[in-house]
Amino acid sequence: MRIAVLDDYLKVAPDLANWQSLNADVSFFSDFIAPETSAQVLAPFDVIVAMRERSAFPASLIEALPNLKLLVTTGLRNNSIDLDACRQKGVVVSGAPGDPHSRGATAELAWSLLLALFKNIPKEAENMKQGLWQTSMPPTLEGKRLGVLGAGHLGQCVARVGHAFGMDVVAWSPNLTQERAAEAGVKLVTKEELFSTSDAISIHLVLSDRTRGIVDAASIASMKPTAYLINTSRAGLVDQDALKQALEQSKIGGAGLDVFDSEPLGQYDGWRYVPRTLLTPHLGYATPENFAVFYTNVVHNIQTWIDGSPVRVLT
Repeated sequence: MRIAVLDDYLKVAPDLANWQSLNADVSFFSDFIAPETSAQVLAPFDVIVAMRERSAFPASLIEALPNLKLLVTTGLRNNSIDLDACRQKGVVVSGAPGDPHSRGATAELAWSLLLALFKNIPKEAENMKQGLWQTSMPPTLEGKRLGVLGAGHLGQCVARVGHAFGMDVVAWSPNLTQERAAEAGVKLVTKEELFSTSDAISIHLVLSDRTRGIVDAASIASMKPTAYLINTSRAGLVDQDALKQALEQSKIGGAGLDVFDSEPLGQYDGWRYVPRTLLTPHLGYATPENFAVFYTNVVHNIQTWIDGSPVRVLT
């Protein structure tokens, strides 16, 4: 049996699980496989392990993999896999959850980006190395308004920190009610008010047909010229062209971005040169604790499938 473990950019997968117990030929791919070569590269493999939503598995690719029998994704949801195509071809798809204690890691990164932008840390740190001293006056967070787009687990984590800093925390999402907002400890406002009055906005929505582009050009245009937008969820939630234009024209204070339409971000991708940005390479979920549990569960999924009793089946 041949197993392919994809998108191991950090080259950590071999040491984070007992792959030897599977008695299989396991290949680890640390470089991104371009879509145009995926079918050729992956054709020999019986089992493929996908890292969340890094590599896409549309119907065309599923149909082009003659040996594929099991597709395991880290996490319990992967919108990049065509589950219908897998069902039709008889390919089992299973999910491998991560470390429950790492559920707040993305919220931690959101706050890291927000604080770094608010306090102008990247610029001041670089200026210190250049021999300069006090080139800006970062504002305080206390009394400022934090807008949380989505009040699920991660949104609530971000909101709690905002309260700890003495911020006025408001929230909106398509399904958020007054009752749920109260339970989450946030004030429900309209989408329009959230964008036009917040000093910082952090996005925590699931990408779907309903939410794609929900941060539209009008929302971005209504933001304060000093406001910051933080996106650690999915790039597709935001009108990328409108955001890029707002940043290039200094219409908003800045943006902290951990997610992009194309990942990994190309070496010369235009986003790397957009001013007023703080960019990170989709680090929100990438903790050592999370990956160790991810891959341990992946091996367990494969073994149970070999034994004829697959677990956490998504198809």
